[in-house]
Amino acid sequence: MGAEKENRRLIFTYGTLKQGFSNHGLLQDMIATGDAAYIGIYRTVEKLPLVCGPYRVPFLLNFPGSGDRVWGEMYAVSALGLSRMDDLEGTSRGHYERLPVKVQCKVDSDSDAAVTTTCAAEAYYAHGSYAEGLWRRNGERGLSIYSKKEVIGYVKRKDRPQHLTFLDHIRLFISSQSD
Repeated sequence: MGAEKENRRLIFTYGTLKQGFSNHGLLQDMIATGDAAYIGIYRTVEKLPLVCGPYRVPFLLNFPGSGDRVWGEMYAVSALGLSRMDDLEGTSRGHYERLPVKVQCKVDSDSDAAVTTTCAAEAYYAHGSYAEGLWRRNGERGLSIYSKKEVIGYVKRKDRPQHLTFLDHIRLFISSQSD
């Protein structure tokens, strides 16, 4: 069991996998089976764009230096848990890419200056094939946190039109007029 815990990957979540959001049930299941452990609240070291796409789905874009430093939650995840997260995020279908990210732990929630402890983790970024389009569609403005405000209008996967793929939804969103 000790070796299993040593092989865990650190995963930074910034959207619907966070506590209180629609996909957190997956992490709750993984915690219950020992395939994930909550580590804490973290923020990206670099500015990265966090935008909303179709159905208010959050996307982190791999454009370092643009956007804001993004707040999220860190989890230590087993290989089995990582496989389950990759499946949810559609990494084999071109939906998201799991890539490195540097983050810092927030020690004192009352003071923005009390951020310390930098570490390397991974996050699920919008796939590079459509990231630029999402950035332009959002007016090249990003969020620092995906909160209850941003989730207004979020549509769960099961409630979206089923005759279109996720990538079709993204292409339609990118080609539509902005709100």
